[in-house]
Amino acid sequence: MVFLWPTLLWLLLAVPLLVALYAWLLHRRKQQALNYPSLGLVRAALGPGQRLRRHIPPALFLLALVALLLAAARPLAVITLPSEQQTIMLAMDVSGSMRAADVEPDRITAAQNAAKAFIAELPRHVRVGIVAFAGSAQLAQLPTQSHEDLIKAIDSFQLQRGTATGNGIMLALATLFPDAGIDIAALGGRQAMRPSSLDEVTRQDPAKTFTPVAPGSYNSAAIIMLTDGQRTTGVDPLEAAQWAADRGVRVYTVGVGTVQGETIGFEGWSMRVRLDEETLKAVALRTQAEYFHAATAADLKKVYETLSSRLTVEKRETEISALLALVGAALAVLAAGLSVWWFGRVM
Repeated sequence: MVFLWPTLLWLLLAVPLLVALYAWLLHRRKQQALNYPSLGLVRAALGPGQRLRRHIPPALFLLALVALLLAAARPLAVITLPSEQQTIMLAMDVSGSMRAADVEPDRITAAQNAAKAFIAELPRHVRVGIVAFAGSAQLAQLPTQSHEDLIKAIDSFQLQRGTATGNGIMLALATLFPDAGIDIAALGGRQAMRPSSLDEVTRQDPAKTFTPVAPGSYNSAAIIMLTDGQRTTGVDPLEAAQWAADRGVRVYTVGVGTVQGETIGFEGWSMRVRLDEETLKAVALRTQAEYFHAATAADLKKVYETLSSRLTVEKRETEISALLALVGAALAVLAAGLSVWWFGRVM
């Protein structure tokens, strides 16, 4: 705990002075009891519990004073609070490899079910947008608070050829920063027109200057990218990750399927798909986020549960003066109430 006004902590020196004053008053009363035998008889008649009870209200009042003095110094503490993130972008792989059955019942169905469960657990004030990417990236759902619209978008996924992980990240960023100069049409272009570098999908406005921020410092939004394969086309995902890092956006990556890969058939052809963990880890590391591996449907569900808890609450340094002031006021009221109840007056 640190304090914004630490000099006010000197006021705590009054506490031992008050304790000394209280001890002096007790000693004075004891002398009076010796001078007046009748008072001594009354004190002797009191049991040990009654004698202890009379010290409780002063002790509570002293604790109240300490709490109020600490509140006056404006303390800061790291506590868990609801997250400030208002928008989460889900970038989900809909390439043909997602039909692989190494994750039951298959990768795409497990991913859809886990994503829908994730959305159901989110607070209603959090907006969620969905990007579907294969050989190109498409915005399946603008950020919305409507869970019903999000579920419809997830259920409408159609598998396609290719894996453009970088395009998925860039389209999610274009949704979060509509004035950033990202060419959305290029990200969703035909095979012959698909970009292979950021220069082909971004354009810098000469009238605007951009200053990079610290990675992970943007607290209003985050991206979760789920994929099962390697990039085969489109923007380099590491370049896209750097673009996100420069704007402070965290990109959490989720790898679906086994690391060994699996051979699948699709429309008369077959191919072996492998999980590119190294790239996914690098994307998460570059944006100050985390990488998760989900080899089974249960793993995938746990990943989304973890992400839900990470993105809806966070630990941050917060001033707790009001909390301490409330505690101090409650202790003072309790001390006064007990004093009146037990002794008929405020001691």
